Amino acid sequence: MPAESADPFKGRLFGTDGVRGVAGSDLTAELAMDLSVAAAHVLRESSGDRAPVAASGRRALAVVGRDPRASGEFLEAAVVAGLASSGMDVLRLGVLPTPAVAYLTSALGADLGVVLSASHNPAPDNGIKFLSRGGYKLSDAVEDEIERRLGEKWDRPVGGAVGRVRDAYGEADRYVSHLLSTLPNMLDGLHVVADCAHGAAHMVAPEALRRAGATVDAIGCAPDGLNINDGVGSTHLDRLRETVIERGADLGVAYDGDADRCLAVTGDGEVVDGDQIMAILALSLHEQGRLAKDTVVATVMSNLGFKLALSKAGLTLIETAVGDRYVLEAMKERGLNFGGEQSGHVIMLDHATTGDGVLTSLHLLAVIARSGRSLADLAAVMTRLPQVLINVRDVSKAKASEPALLEAVSMAERELGERGRVLIRPSGTEPMIRVMVEAESHDQAESVAGRLADVVRMACA
Repeated sequence: MPAESADPFKGRLFGTDGVRGVAGSDLTAELAMDLSVAAAHVLRESSGDRAPVAASGRRALAVVGRDPRASGEFLEAAVVAGLASSGMDVLRLGVLPTPAVAYLTSALGADLGVVLSASHNPAPDNGIKFLSRGGYKLSDAVEDEIERRLGEKWDRPVGGAVGRVRDAYGEADRYVSHLLSTLPNMLDGLHVVADCAHGAAHMVAPEALRRAGATVDAIGCAPDGLNINDGVGSTHLDRLRETVIERGADLGVAYDGDADRCLAVTGDGEVVDGDQIMAILALSLHEQGRLAKDTVVATVMSNLGFKLALSKAGLTLIETAVGDRYVLEAMKERGLNFGGEQSGHVIMLDHATTGDGVLTSLHLLAVIARSGRSLADLAAVMTRLPQVLINVRDVSKAKASEPALLEAVSMAERELGERGRVLIRPSGTEPMIRVMVEAESHDQAESVAGRLADVVRMACA
């Protein structure tokens, strides 16, 4: 979210995953309320209902969930106030993962879903994500329309036309039951350590894993509003690795603050990233005849080793821009059911409308239990090529297609051959160009990336 403007309505507020910023500074209660009012108007009208009471005779309904950040308490109050004042009934779901709110938006027939979370960011940050009917993230066009209508004059409902607010904390069990209903087999005999990042999954993830039959040691399950992602979770795997080895577990899984992503570690403490998890699950779906069109969707940041593993298995990979929303858009457009990101966002469209870390971990464990193979053995289907990423800051993104840079990239690609790759990507939010290089050795990747970063500094100054 832009912080340089004194007017919060100038510049695009929505990033790749909702509106984010430092809660109370960038993301204020006033902005949260105004966004909710605008979203209520836009999403209701896009479905053909201009009045608070829909044509069906029932009042429009919104569901609101959040992660455990302290700021989520006042932001939730502001969002609920905005929605109810616009004439929508509101169900407060309490602390739940983003994918749980997405599922319940659909399962409860809500017209709008709202999630308050900043995912893997530190506790001072927070964010607002809106979901349309069916539990899908909004398109760029709809987000732009919400932003355009911030602060507009509108006819405010009064009396019996204002929305009513109810707590619906028990709906967490509906979500867990849904997760369990998707499993092809139980997880009996598996011992797993689950790191819940002191985040939104601290209750539902251990519950789902245990009900699926696994023996579960849970860590990162004591949120206090300020410790989310603090040394734990998918962005800090050291504690999970240590715990898995110490307790002799078969593997460990780690979620981020809102549990829409999952990473794993083997029984020996080796990290298994999103690409490897996707490779395991994609091959399993393919073997079961359940991978639509034998095709997987991933972003351009996925490791070349992932692409090579899919190709060896006769599967097709479609690449998109970075962001799980773009993965989902490509899946829906092409009638596909599986995709994700290296960061651990895995979308299983047969069961969820967004990346779901708990769902991913359950299905990963199901493959292990069914095959009788270890996670390390399964992950060996893919060899990760060394990858080096350099962020070149304070350069002109508009010059990313300068002839000198394009020529340097071409020379690097010839040097790397089929076992390497170059990606030059301007940042979507900062004056920065990202240089990513994959090669057969780390030294080669580092050398090529360093040379290209130097060219970027000179050509894009």
